[in-house]
Amino acid sequence: ATIASTDMGLLLRDDVFVDFFNTFLNLPVFGQAPIYISGTGRWYLWPELPSHVDPSPQALLAWLEKHRLPHFCKSSLCLHLVLCQKLLGFIRSGEAAELLNWQSADQWLLEKCISGSHGMRHFRAFVRGTAGEELTDFWLITERLLGLDESDVSQRNLYFSLVHRLRATHLREGSSVITLCTTIVGSLPKARHIQSISTRREILSLMQEQALFTIQSYWLPKFFMHCKMGMEEEESCQPLLEEYQERLLQASRPEPSGFSEPLPTMHIKRSQGFSGPYCSLKAKAEIWALVKEGRDTQELRMARFQVKPERQPGPAGSSEESCPDKDALGSIPQQSEHPANTAFGSKGGVTSPRRPTTSAEQVIHLEGPSKEKILSDLPSSASLVQLPSLKKPVKTFRFLPWALGAEACAGRPFRDFLERQNRSMETHLLDLWQDLEEFLAVVLDSSRENSFFLRHLIGEKICKTYLGKDSIEKLPLQTRTLRSLWNRLISGEFSPWIFRAQKEICKVLCCLYEEFLADDDRTFLRFMAPGTEVPMPRMPGRAAGRVEFLLSRNFLLCQRINHSLKLSQALHGTKSLEGVSSDHWQLLAARDLQNGGSIQAELELLL
Repeated sequence: ATIASTDMGLLLRDDVFVDFFNTFLNLPVFGQAPIYISGTGRWYLWPELPSHVDPSPQALLAWLEKHRLPHFCKSSLCLHLVLCQKLLGFIRSGEAAELLNWQSADQWLLEKCISGSHGMRHFRAFVRGTAGEELTDFWLITERLLGLDESDVSQRNLYFSLVHRLRATHLREGSSVITLCTTIVGSLPKARHIQSISTRREILSLMQEQALFTIQSYWLPKFFMHCKMGMEEEESCQPLLEEYQERLLQASRPEPSGFSEPLPTMHIKRSQGFSGPYCSLKAKAEIWALVKEGRDTQELRMARFQVKPERQPGPAGSSEESCPDKDALGSIPQQSEHPANTAFGSKGGVTSPRRPTTSAEQVIHLEGPSKEKILSDLPSSASLVQLPSLKKPVKTFRFLPWALGAEACAGRPFRDFLERQNRSMETHLLDLWQDLEEFLAVVLDSSRENSFFLRHLIGEKICKTYLGKDSIEKLPLQTRTLRSLWNRLISGEFSPWIFRAQKEICKVLCCLYEEFLADDDRTFLRFMAPGTEVPMPRMPGRAAGRVEFLLSRNFLLCQRINHSLKLSQALHGTKSLEGVSSDHWQLLAARDLQNGGSIQAELELLL
């Protein structure tokens, strides 16, 4: 509520907020996906506006405040931002310095480690499989629940769904939360059955405070020691450790007083020579063509292109950064990665470690629709591939699961659009798609905390809400698909029919998602370029050199968007959190909150 009521210009002065907000803005469900570089005050838009348009930063802030911020406040990224701010507040406090004997250098280094969405993913990966994971999950769910108004009809179902989830997991006897909080709140196994809403809120609030204090006073110090030991073994982190040692030596000296640097003037990078019509659907199709072409030909071959030095930092993929070149990056070892549980395929929780390759060419196999890999299944080195032509436009159906995989992480903007259009049946279908996605995340990750309870809870919810006798007749899906789902989900078991059901749902929602993007475009242009119409998407021809340049840039954009999706899914819980690896330390060394932060750090490593 505090974030929602704060002026956007003030919010953007906080680098931690900017990091989470950039991750949110680049989720692939949206039409416009901008990124803000706070160090220079520059916005980069994607898709770009036509070159004749002079974009106004104030108009952009007004659009963000009205059409993006409300969804951000309903997202899991916002919950993690609030938790991150709570942890940072504790780290900076005199209480932490006195309780844990931290010096200012310790506080500085821990802030570096935990700030931003990557920092919170690192922390959550560290506590995975421990009582710290359950306490963190409990805090996040309770924060969401306490922010709801159960008297509001539109929020009531979510409120009681969260209450039911807490009772089935964190408030069951023997849980870490009950063990920690029983002595403070009293006999909680009995208290959880109290029907009084005010009493329930008071109990949950007290439990949440205790859970947070335990995270701050116990798990944060352990995370700090883990970070220092991990950084010592990573060569790229040595500059950070050297600065840490210098700060330790200067701890006894008073810090020089002085004026803070003035904030840079906010501005928007104008398009370089782009005069075509603004259309986010066409832009998404161009990016998805990079994967579709690879699936058709069964291989993407390595190409080489160079990154021009920039005087001012900007996001990788901006038109100032990349151009084809024969020699660039040819000798750098590339890395391969197979992350789990993404929006299209590979739903499991098994990941393979990165391994360097010395070959100048690499083959990437892309499978069929039910098992196909999306962008986050491509190796990071895939951003250097020989890119396909844009002769054949890509149908929306091909990339819709990619977008829907980000829908829940983005505060459900597509669902809100369907509700405004009075599309109750399609809204019901979208809810089913998301619940099936959540069920897959739980059932295919047995190491997840409370996995057994959650798979039965979600399976029963799906059967009761969508597959009952009254509901099943209203759904425009094949009867065989729905019955097969019921037979397995009622007992909390995995069913391959989940993929079939999601595919059938996508066929129904495809045209409506195109309408959603067109509506998003109209709204954006109404703020940024009044009088500009949204055209029908088409694929005009381009000069060969221009196409090659745009494709290399688009692949970097595609990587940026996909990093945002992977990161958001991991924090939201629809993607398995990977264990701590050398990647975490390299990202920590590369992460600069004033230069694109978390989603930019992976691209910096890649480049």
